[in-house]
Amino acid sequence: QLQLVESGGGLVQPGGSLRLSCAASGFTFRDSGIGWFRQAIGTEREAVACVSRNGDLRNYVDAVKGRFTTSRDNAKNMVYLQMNSLKPEDSAVYYCAAGHVPCGLLEIDYDSWGQGTEVFVST
Repeated sequence: QLQLVESGGGLVQPGGSLRLSCAASGFTFRDSGIGWFRQAIGTEREAVACVSRNGDLRNYVDAVKGRFTTSRDNAKNMVYLQMNSLKPEDSAVYYCAAGHVPCGLLEIDYDSWGQGTEVFVST
């Protein structure tokens, strides 16, 4: 059974930083592209970033370019999303997802999803 577990969310002030983690188990992690998505209250889930199976390809949506960085450690079955210069509009539940597309930004690219971790950016 595929399993992804996100952690690292919390409350942070505008301009602050958080690092989200995504722990993978139960499948061949090294063969999977990983995507990050987020969903704010009352909105549709949207893509944030993705990283290919060996980490050589990364992509980001315009809203987070230059502020967010995703990386992975295949030896530990872990993926990370470093979020800097956080803004109130970054507040959302963040999800990681695994799929067989090298680095996709569409939900259809992914087969397995974590339960999400909540990020709240506020004073």
